[in-house]
Amino acid sequence: MPYQAVHRFARISARKVRPLADIIRGKFADEALDLLRYQPQRGARMLEKVLRSALANAEDRRAPNLNHLVVASVSIDAGPMFKRMRPHARGMASIIKKRMAHIRVVLE
Repeated sequence: MPYQAVHRFARISARKVRPLADIIRGKFADEALDLLRYQPQRGARMLEKVLRSALANAEDRRAPNLNHLVVASVSIDAGPMFKRMRPHARGMASIIKKRMAHIRVVLE
C-alpha cells in the first residue's frame, strides 16, 4: 500500500530539487534520510521534510513494517511562477520569474 506526502508551492525551482530526488529514488526510507541529511543544498531540507511526513503518514495509517519502506517514486513538478519586472536598458523591462515546485514522495 502506498503512503505519500506532498509539498505544494515550495519556493524553489524544480531544477534545483530534481538531482536530489534522483539520489533517493529506489532507496530505503531511512537510508534516503541519511543521504539527504548530509547534502548541503536548501532543496535537500525540503525533500527531507516531505520524506519525514510520508513516514509519519505511514506510521499513522499503521504500516506493517516501517523499516522496509522504500521510496517508490519522487516527482518534482513545476508549480506556478511569480512574475516580476526589472528595469532594463533603454527604458525597457525584463521579466524575472520566481519559480515554485510541487514535491511528491511515495513510499511502498
